[in-house]
Amino acid sequence: MSIQSNPGVRPFARTAAQTRRTASRTSRRRNGGFTLIEIMVVVAIIAILGATVVPLIMDRPEQARVVRAKNDIATYESALELYKLDNFTYPSTDQGLEALIEKPSGDPEPANWKSGGYVKKLGKDPWNRAYVYQSEGNSFEIVSLGSDGAEGGEEFDADISNLGE
Repeated sequence: MSIQSNPGVRPFARTAAQTRRTASRTSRRRNGGFTLIEIMVVVAIIAILGATVVPLIMDRPEQARVVRAKNDIATYESALELYKLDNFTYPSTDQGLEALIEKPSGDPEPANWKSGGYVKKLGKDPWNRAYVYQSEGNSFEIVSLGSDGAEGGEEFDADISNLGE
């Protein structure tokens, strides 16, 4: 038995109407947005991530405060190095960290103070106290007194310094 074919008609060829119907269905799927199941899966994934990550973060607030204080101190330390490059000395203890945002007066007078300052603003430490700055000419120390607000201490009450002591 032989298969007879019509000349000019291709087997499995689609008609123009079939092509339009398929294209119409495809474009409806693309423009239809997300299904409820897809949204529920995404919400479930976010909930699982939140349930695993949040306790890890919430369980260590004191450690997070210590890390933030160290980062703040490192930022001020870098700004003070730039200040020294421009002015050949660090601000005095009396001039303080404020010399990084406003041109200080008094001795030592900054020769090339950068317009706009060296940091945008001075923040407080994570326990809402000002950082302590002390300068002795060619060296300086920036300290956060830790969670207890007093010198010394251990663990989270310990002082945090750019000198690492």
